[in-house]
Amino acid sequence: MALLLEALAAWPDDALLLAGAGQNWRAAEVRAAVAALGARLTGANVVAVLADNGPAWAIADLAALNARCVHLPLPGFFSAGQIEYALEQSGADTVLTDQPERIGELGLGFAVTGQWQNLTWLRRPPGAFVLPPGTAKISFTSGSTGTPKGVCLSADGLYQTAAALVRRLDGLPLPRHLAVLPLSLLLENVAGLYAPLLRRMPVHLPPLARLGWQGMAGFDPAALQAAVSETQPGSLILVPELLKAWSLYLAASQQRPARSLAYVAVGGARIARGTLAQARAEGIPAYQGYGLTECGSVVAVNTPGDDGDDVGRPLDHVAIRIVGGEVLIRAAAFLGYVGGEGQGAGEFASGDLGQLTADGHLHLSGRRRNVLITSFGRNISPEWVEAALLAQPAILQAVVTGDGEAALSAILVPRPGASDSDIEAAVAFANRGLPDYARVGHWQKSQPFSPANGLATGNGRPLREAIAARFPARFPARFATLPEEP
Repeated sequence: MALLLEALAAWPDDALLLAGAGQNWRAAEVRAAVAALGARLTGANVVAVLADNGPAWAIADLAALNARCVHLPLPGFFSAGQIEYALEQSGADTVLTDQPERIGELGLGFAVTGQWQNLTWLRRPPGAFVLPPGTAKISFTSGSTGTPKGVCLSADGLYQTAAALVRRLDGLPLPRHLAVLPLSLLLENVAGLYAPLLRRMPVHLPPLARLGWQGMAGFDPAALQAAVSETQPGSLILVPELLKAWSLYLAASQQRPARSLAYVAVGGARIARGTLAQARAEGIPAYQGYGLTECGSVVAVNTPGDDGDDVGRPLDHVAIRIVGGEVLIRAAAFLGYVGGEGQGAGEFASGDLGQLTADGHLHLSGRRRNVLITSFGRNISPEWVEAALLAQPAILQAVVTGDGEAALSAILVPRPGASDSDIEAAVAFANRGLPDYARVGHWQKSQPFSPANGLATGNGRPLREAIAARFPARFPARFATLPEEP
């Protein structure tokens, strides 16, 4: 990541680099803080950061790179068990956190040794750990079984991803970036921090609560609209459910987003074309993209003038082949997993089914392991049916099941205020655009799928196995609601 630090060194001293809640950081101040913190990290092997979005998080990330420590971002939505697993599997010996009680309750031997930028500094003796050589960052994903998997990534590979994204978006008027997703998610970390740094583009990092994040209560799009109006960003990164919630709020309140907004990247899960069209009708310049943690995050994006009903043109730092219908990706970031499992040399089998279109865009049709086979022998990608459901304004989230069943079933999260009759009408409308074998025969309502309740990953992708475990395989009743969390 030396090239990223070189880019930081090239910023004019008085240029605004990071903006937080009540505190702005000029480039000279950031460089000094990175150097000072890096010196304090001497002797540390793996530095975990568990903290809200803000300049301190960004500086800690850059300082770990500068000190050649391994950085372990810990998502705030991880459960206690997931945090413990990540700390133990990675051999983390240092933690910077604004939630020290969560670390102390784990009983892992961490002791408080000081404070830094309102973060508590905890240390424990270094332990044995197995990481691939060259690991600069460990990104733990909340896997489909709930046990996170530690993806080991190289500094050069992350730089390549950020630089390729800068080249792809060159020419767009992007005065500043507003980080809406947690920085602990690799997508925001790379595309929302590293890429703006390379582009000399200030990054605004308000606390997540000010952007509408409400934990188990969901997301408040009114707060996002207020933050965008105040900040006047050129770019944002959203997951599909946030884009949809914001679009519906703008339509209902008859508001428009800031005129400064030129590019809103949408990733993390498949998004219906109708949802993109609705967002654009409300003034949100939304474009779908695609990425994987193992590939350093962003792999392909749509852009103004190069847009399609797909996930976009691959960035120039990756090579993609389609073998047996599966997308294989070659990128430099992936080194393997914590513990030495699955070394990352060569191509990475994404598990996604897709094809490259005639104009060089990547079109995805679903996940290989998600394919449903009905009792009539029909093979159906649930993402196809879910996209039709998610195009309906009354439905915010959807998961389709039905493997071995005569008819498909859907677990649906309704838009706030939507009635059962609204949902019924939405399902009927979606069904009219599907062949008879792919239509939804039964549906149930659910709480929102979120990381807080274990039903979604941090980037909003529904955890199918966890969701299926909350519902019966067959639907004896027409309507049923998921019980409240204890």
